[in-house]
Amino acid sequence: MSDQKVAIVTGSARGIGRGIALKLAQDGFDVAVADLPAQREDAQTTLDEIAKLGRRAFFRPTDVSDRDAVFGLVDDTVAELGTLDVMVNNAGICQIVPITDVTEEQLETIYRINLFSVVWGIQAAAAKFGELGKEKGKIISASSIAGFEGFPILPAYSSTKFAVRGLTQAAAKELAARNITVNAYAPGIVDTPMWTYIDEEMSKLNGKPIGQNFKDMVDTIALGRCEYPSDVAGIVSFLASDNADYVTGQTIIVDGGMQYS
Repeated sequence: MSDQKVAIVTGSARGIGRGIALKLAQDGFDVAVADLPAQREDAQTTLDEIAKLGRRAFFRPTDVSDRDAVFGLVDDTVAELGTLDVMVNNAGICQIVPITDVTEEQLETIYRINLFSVVWGIQAAAAKFGELGKEKGKIISASSIAGFEGFPILPAYSSTKFAVRGLTQAAAKELAARNITVNAYAPGIVDTPMWTYIDEEMSKLNGKPIGQNFKDMVDTIALGRCEYPSDVAGIVSFLASDNADYVTGQTIIVDGGMQYS
């Protein structure tokens, strides 16, 4: 029996996704790096770093809001890497828009990327685990501390991350009989391009200098520093491991001490 392990990480060209992909490679996984076609250059950096760790990887351009694309990603991963053990639905976007200004188009966009994609990822991975005759499978998705407490100026984003938590619980209950665990992770203030964007957009609304909104948020963290992708990756590493075989339906906060549940 082969001891090969394979994981898919969406949104892994950079940021948290890259951190997760690299950590899983360190853990012995071969990795499918999935992101938008425009992120090919950043994705190559992720691939190069995975190769330095001695693991196989390939880039699969994927629009996660498209159900067929996500199913195609799963199919292509098995064709390229041989199997599938872990699906990480990490891809997501953020919108900095007051509730009174949120448009129908904005809602449709963020829900398709942040929530629909998680549904498609769960469906595609669960189907593939069954097709492969896997004795177990692991599905791990991105929520946020904004999925535990709604944040002002991030109403649509917060709502999608609350929804990921509910979806995770329901899917975990449905798939438990097949020994597929479904969990999520909830990062806080992570030093990534997404938070650079958030800081810039918040500055436009409240007039604070660039960098000040980020600093203000970091100042509320009990452990006294911002979060890095590696901090998030450590939780995903646990959830993807045999140590988490008896953990399902959970959304684990990893924020350095901001939200408590």
